[in-house]
Amino acid sequence: MSKYVIVGGSATGMGAIEAIREVDLLGCITLISEEVCPYYSRPMISDLVSGKADFNKMKCREDNFWKKNNVLAIVGQKAVNLNLSEKKITLDNNELIKYEKLLIATGGTPFIPKIKGGNKKGVYSFTTISDATLLESKIEKSKNVVVVGGGLIGVSVTEALVNRGLKVTMVELKDHILSLILDEKSSEMIQKAIEEAGVTILTGKTIKEIIGKPNNEKLVAGAILTDGNKIDCDLIIIAIGVIPRIDITKKTNLKTNRGILVNRRMETNIADVYSAGDVAEAYDFLLEENRLLPLWPLAYQEGKVAGYNMAGKDVIYSGGTAMSSLKYFNMPIITFGITNPKEIKDFEILTKFIPKKKIYKKILLKNNKIVGLTFINEIEKAGIFFQLLKQGINIKKFKRTLISDEFGIASLPKSLRKKIFEVD
Repeated sequence: MSKYVIVGGSATGMGAIEAIREVDLLGCITLISEEVCPYYSRPMISDLVSGKADFNKMKCREDNFWKKNNVLAIVGQKAVNLNLSEKKITLDNNELIKYEKLLIATGGTPFIPKIKGGNKKGVYSFTTISDATLLESKIEKSKNVVVVGGGLIGVSVTEALVNRGLKVTMVELKDHILSLILDEKSSEMIQKAIEEAGVTILTGKTIKEIIGKPNNEKLVAGAILTDGNKIDCDLIIIAIGVIPRIDITKKTNLKTNRGILVNRRMETNIADVYSAGDVAEAYDFLLEENRLLPLWPLAYQEGKVAGYNMAGKDVIYSGGTAMSSLKYFNMPIITFGITNPKEIKDFEILTKFIPKKKIYKKILLKNNKIVGLTFINEIEKAGIFFQLLKQGINIKKFKRTLISDEFGIASLPKSLRKKIFEVD
């Protein structure tokens, strides 16, 4: 029997291992991972496809990580069954692993809609290193690609493919791309930058059928859209998003919603069973409720909280919130909190738009507190705003200066500067 068993070795698993070893140097840790080397940066997958990075650059831990932390790593194996009453896990090779404490960190799995012809060769997803490696091996023989999805994953893979010289058509069901994090104005700015790089963007539609080559029906030759138009292509990449991977919980009485439900110690409703990362619904400090927040840094933080509590150190998760820091097609973007509310009547909105400089700033306020932000092309001071949001600071006294070019730490009252930033 292993004292600690962790299913999933990515950011959450790494965080948990490191936290456990801070508290318990000797307790046996067993890690189960389908991937042979899971300790790499998933956000860098597009860099592998674009040619900016190789796998060694993507690793976020040294090769002796397991040995250094005295971890029994069972890699290349999938956990297929969980028996809570007997505290054991069955792997796909029928091996049984018993545990005292269990962390479910299985992450997410690509959402693949049912599309006629979707089983043809040339249809790929884009979430793991194996996806990226397989895709990368096909690029040299391809010219035209259709990317289904205009969210973070879709835009990321689109940029990677453009950098490799491919002609890309992005198909997005919503009215504008990056709709989960951007409003229409900021989305238009990013869309224009992407189109200037040679990408065709089609919104308000999706693929209804994938067609094969006349001489080989099993190979992708094109896609028919919901409006009836046809696009010729060699590859189709499904990049709609990911859903929590909760398969292992299906035959158990673990409480789930969209993901596994946990408290702020990352405990599930079953004693000695924890969950964290993209598979878990964890605490959002801004909304003051639990929800899915599939973000790499938060997955690591949640893993550490789970690891501490598994090892006996009582730690409460302070929570995260929606946030993105990225740069697509030479357009740096930072968003966090509530960025695109369906109802705007409850919010005060401050905006600044300078078309010639391609600068866009939007700050959402509620009851004189910052609850959301979108910055494009002028992002240097975003950290100040995030601290004001996270600590729930009332900004009424200096609200008029928030959107000005001069705003900075010095714009804050001295007492507030010292409280937040320890700066006089």
